[in-house]
Amino acid sequence: MFKNYLKIAWRNLTKNKGYSIINIGGLALGLTVTILIGLWIFDETTYNTNFKNHGHIAQILVNKTNNGETRTRFTLPYPLADELRNTYAGDFEHVVMGSFPGDNILSVEEKNLNEYGAFMEKDALRMFSLHMLKGNHDALNDPNSIVISESTAKAFFGNEDPMGKTMKINNDRNVTVKGVFEELPTNADIFDALRAFTESEKLQFIAPWDLYVASNDWVKTARDRKLWDNNSYQVYVQISDRSSMHAVNDKIKNILYDHVPEGSKQSDPKIFLHPMKDWHLKSSFKNGVSVGGAIQYVRMFGIIGIFVLLLACINFMNLSTARAQKRAKEVGIRKTVGSNKNQLVGQFMFESFVVTLSAFVLAIVLVALLLPLFNQLADKQIVLPFFNPIFWSIGLGLVLATSIMAGSYPALYLSSFRPMKVLKGSLLTGTSAMSFRKALVIIQFTVSIILVVGTVVVNRQIQHTKNQPIGYDKSELIMVEKNTEDFEGKYNSLREALKKTGVVAEMAESSSPLTEIWHSNGGYEWEGKDPSFMTNINSNYVSHDFGKTVGWEMAQGRDFSRDFASDSTAYILNEAAVEYMNLQDPIGKTIRWSDGEHKVIGVVKNLITESPFEPVKQCIYTIRYDETNLINLKLAPSKSPTESLAQIETVFQKFAPSVPFEYQFVDAAFGNKFKTEERMRKLSGIFSFLALFISCLGLFGLATFMAEQRTKEIGIRKVLGASISSLFKMLSKDFAVLILVSGVIAIPVAYYFMEQWLQNYTYRIAIPLWVFGAAILGVLLVAIFTISFQAIRAAKQNPVESLRTE
Repeated sequence: MFKNYLKIAWRNLTKNKGYSIINIGGLALGLTVTILIGLWIFDETTYNTNFKNHGHIAQILVNKTNNGETRTRFTLPYPLADELRNTYAGDFEHVVMGSFPGDNILSVEEKNLNEYGAFMEKDALRMFSLHMLKGNHDALNDPNSIVISESTAKAFFGNEDPMGKTMKINNDRNVTVKGVFEELPTNADIFDALRAFTESEKLQFIAPWDLYVASNDWVKTARDRKLWDNNSYQVYVQISDRSSMHAVNDKIKNILYDHVPEGSKQSDPKIFLHPMKDWHLKSSFKNGVSVGGAIQYVRMFGIIGIFVLLLACINFMNLSTARAQKRAKEVGIRKTVGSNKNQLVGQFMFESFVVTLSAFVLAIVLVALLLPLFNQLADKQIVLPFFNPIFWSIGLGLVLATSIMAGSYPALYLSSFRPMKVLKGSLLTGTSAMSFRKALVIIQFTVSIILVVGTVVVNRQIQHTKNQPIGYDKSELIMVEKNTEDFEGKYNSLREALKKTGVVAEMAESSSPLTEIWHSNGGYEWEGKDPSFMTNINSNYVSHDFGKTVGWEMAQGRDFSRDFASDSTAYILNEAAVEYMNLQDPIGKTIRWSDGEHKVIGVVKNLITESPFEPVKQCIYTIRYDETNLINLKLAPSKSPTESLAQIETVFQKFAPSVPFEYQFVDAAFGNKFKTEERMRKLSGIFSFLALFISCLGLFGLATFMAEQRTKEIGIRKVLGASISSLFKMLSKDFAVLILVSGVIAIPVAYYFMEQWLQNYTYRIAIPLWVFGAAILGVLLVAIFTISFQAIRAAKQNPVESLRTE
C-alpha cells in the first residue's frame, strides 16, 4: 500500500510540474520563514539558560514612589547585602555585590586595552557557574586577583600561560591573573538587565570587590558608615533550594523602608527579585510593573511565523480543491473497483506529506543559505543545529502538522466524490468548494494587508521618533571616557593643545554621556515648593563651554561663562525641570541643596539624553570639574574626521600615554537607541513581503487554473468579438473583489493591533487613513500584476486553437 501511495504521489507531482512547483515552493518559503523565526525565538527564550543555577539567580531591584509615580531602579545601598546575608541567611545560597559594568583599562607592560567588566564579590564565579578553563571558583578570594576571559588572555599573553601573570587595572592597581573563564555564549550575559544603560561587549574580566572598595574612598565611606541612602551598587542573589522567589520577595520587600533615614521613607522603597530568566525578555518597567521588553518581539514574530505558514498551507488547499475535476475520474474509478473513503483519504494525505517533506528539505537548504544574512539583520550568531536530534524531532513534527493542516480538507473533499456522477461526467465542484476557496483567498490577503499596514506604521513611528528635535547638535561630536586618573589636573592644558591643532572646534567635560544620565539627586528646595513634594532630578556636572560644544539652545537666560565667577555655583535647568518644579520666571530663582544655594542663570531646551521613546526627564546642569567622567570634542567641520582623529590621538597620547585612545561618535551612540526597533522593522518588513509573495504565488496558481478551465469560453467570446481588455477584466475582476473584501476586513483588525502597539510609545503617531488605502491599493496592484500574465496570455490565445483543443 505504501509503495502504491508513493507511486501515485510521484506521478501526480511530475505530471503537473507547474502546480507542484507552486505548492512545494510556497510551502518551502513558509517553512523557511517559520524555521528562521523559530531559531530566533529559541535564541531569545534561552537567554542565560547556560548558567547552571539560572532558575535561582536574581538581581535585586527597588521601586520608589515619588509624587504618585513609581520608578524601578537598579542601584542599591551598600549595607543591603550584609543585611540579606545576616538576617535572611536561610533564604540565600549567595549574595553578591557588584559595581556597574563598564570599560576599564587593563595593562601588561606597554600593552593597554579597554576591556569590559566589573568588580564583584568573591562568590560571583560560583553563583554564575562560570566555566573556568584555568583556576577555579575561589579565584577572587585574593583581593589583588583578577579573572579574565579566554579572548582577553589571548590578546595579552598569546599562547603563554596567563596564570600568575601581573596586570594593572586603570593604571592604578597591580593584580595577578588567578583564573581564565570560557567566553559566554552569544545569548548569555550577566549584565543583560543593564543593556538599557550600556552598549558594550561581552564580559571580559571580573575583579575583586575588595579591590574596588580599596580604590574608592567614597565606597569605603559608604561601607564604614553604613549609608542606607547612598544608592550606587548592584546586588545579585541566588536563593536557596528550600525557598522560592515569591516567598523571598514577601520577606525582603520592606528592608529598605525599615533602614533608610526618615526623610527617604516618603518614597516608600520596596525591593524585589528580578529573576535571571526575565533579565532579557522582561527588562522594561513602567510605574513599578514589568511591561515586557524583548518578549513583545518574541510574541510578534511568533504570530507572524504562524500566519506565514498558514498562508502557504492555504495555497496548497486552494490549488488542490480547484483541481478537483482533474482527479475526479481517478477517484471514481478507484471507488468503483473497491477503494473505500479511508484509503482515498490516506492517499491524498500521503501526497500532502510528500509535498510538505519535499518543501521541508528545500526549506532547510534555504535556511542554511539565508542564515548568515538573517544573523546580520537580527544581530545574532545563530547556527543551524544539524546534529541536534531535538531540532529534527521538531522539524518532523512541523512537517506532520503542516501536511495535516494543508492536506486534510483537500483529502476529505476529493474522497467524497460519488463515482456514478464522476463517471457520467456530471461532476460539478459546487458552490461550497468555490466559496471555501474564496474564503481562503480572503484570509490570505487579509493577513497580508494587516502585515503591510503594520510595516508602514512601524516605519512611520520609528521615523517620527528619529525626527523629533534632540536639543543639541550631534554631528561631528565625539565622547572620550576618562576611566583613569591620568587626566586629573590636565584639562586646561589638554584643551589648549587640542585647540591648537585646528581640528577641534570646541571642547568640554561632563559627568554623563550625551546619550545617558548617570546621576540623579533628591533633597532640592526652592521658594514655593510644596513641603510634601519629593524631588528626584537628574544632574549633569559639566565644565565651561559645554553648551557651545554640544550646541544646546537656550530658552531663557544665558549660558555658563568664565566672565562670572559666581557661575561656579550656578544652575542651568532644562525645560522639563522648570515644569517639574513649577517655576514661574525661573531666571534668578534660588535652589537649595545639601551643598548650599544655587542661582538659576538659564533654561535650555530639553536634551534627549535617555530613551527617545519616553518623556525627557528633569535635569540640572552645574559647573563641577572634579566630578566629570567624559571629554566631549566638537570636530572642526572643515577637516576630515580621519585626519582630525589622528591628530587628536597624538595629543591624547602625550598627556596620557598609557591610556588607549577610544572614542565614540555621539550620532552613532544616539543611533544605538534605535538598534532594536530598526532590526525589528527590517525583519518585519521582510516577513511581510514574503507573506504577500506567498499569497500572490497561490493567486498565480489559481489564475492559471481558471484560465485553463475557461479556455473554450474565452475562445467563443473572442470569436464573437470580445477585446483583450474585456477578457482581462473578466478573468481578474473576481480576484479584485476578493482583495477589496480582504481590505475591508483588514482595516479594523490592523487599526486595533497597531493602536495597541503604539501605546508603548509616549511620543506616537496617529495612524492616518491613507495608510490603509495605500496598503489595500498596493496589495491590489501587486495581485493584479501577478494574475495579469496568465489573464493576458489566455486572452491573446488563438480562438481556433482554443476551440480545437476543447
